[in-house]
Amino acid sequence: MSSVGVGERPRTPVQKVVKFLWIGIWLAYLSAPVSDLLHGGHGVGVRGLGWVGLVAFVAWYFVLVFRTGRGEANGLVLGSLAVLVTQATVLSLSLGREWLVLFVYVSISSGAALPYAYARWSVPAASALLSAVALAVPGGTAYLASLLIPALLGGFSMTGVRQLIRTSIELRQARATVARLAANEERLRLARDLHDLLGHSLSLITLKSELAGRMLPAQPEKAAQQVADIERVSRQALVDVREAVAGYRRPRLVDELAGARVALTAAGVVARLPEDVVLDGVPEDSEAALAWALREAVTNVVRHSGASRCAVDLVRRQTLDGATLELSVEDNGVGDAGAAPGNGLTGLAERLEKTGGTLEATGTKHGFRLVARVPVGSAP
Repeated sequence: MSSVGVGERPRTPVQKVVKFLWIGIWLAYLSAPVSDLLHGGHGVGVRGLGWVGLVAFVAWYFVLVFRTGRGEANGLVLGSLAVLVTQATVLSLSLGREWLVLFVYVSISSGAALPYAYARWSVPAASALLSAVALAVPGGTAYLASLLIPALLGGFSMTGVRQLIRTSIELRQARATVARLAANEERLRLARDLHDLLGHSLSLITLKSELAGRMLPAQPEKAAQQVADIERVSRQALVDVREAVAGYRRPRLVDELAGARVALTAAGVVARLPEDVVLDGVPEDSEAALAWALREAVTNVVRHSGASRCAVDLVRRQTLDGATLELSVEDNGVGDAGAAPGNGLTGLAERLEKTGGTLEATGTKHGFRLVARVPVGSAP
């Protein structure tokens, strides 16, 4: 990644260069001090000191702004801000009104680098100091109106950026926490289900194994009965586990729609998907069949179609045979109506037939269209 997200510190050399260039764009407003050094009629010594002061000011300014997003009022930040204030004051009083623009950078850097509790005072303080120095510099009042408003607005706008950065960080942390909690809840549910499924069966198998061991060799017939019971219980436990695993693997249509959006966007396909999905009266097997159909269709769009657009619609229709839920996936890629259906489409058709549904996959004038239908009950 070459870009730096809101609230993220530059970590790689490329990210640091990008942020450096972004900050450097705003140094164009230092053209007034630069022009004063070049054409202001100062002596050689004064110009040399002016260039040193300007370079030092820009260096300290970068130190402050590069700390944006940390929100720490530590010694380095406060010390750098004090240096900026001193430099701006001395240069403005020494070299003239063209240097008053440095106070705008002081205000902006304080709003960017300081927490809001400090910045709400430092920005007005920098603006007040700008006003005082402008009154002391010959002709400074002519520049005051054009600099005071940018100093105030720029400083407080940076406090807003600081709040945005903090909110972004908190949101990212909250999402990570929700993901961890969801994973923990899923593990607990899996543990509960396995305990409920296998706890009784394994306890019964253990008990009957002990009984069979004690009955041998004196009571072989009763021991054989216990072994037969063990076999029956173990087979039933195996069936229960398989049904549970099948339930865990059953795809959900809402999840597949979210995954389809991510996959199509990542492939550079403009996607149009339904926002609100109502699945009232849809049996789980029918929903799973539609989810498999959506997954297969989106996979074909991403891998084989070369499409640039894809539209997914989910519509409930009333037919002569009853209510149906229709899922359609249409793209503008390379479709071939005459091609034989592949294994994926054949498997989907068989899966939909088991739920009483149908599958249509046809080429269109501008691409390919897949339609999957399943019967549903009446909505409550």
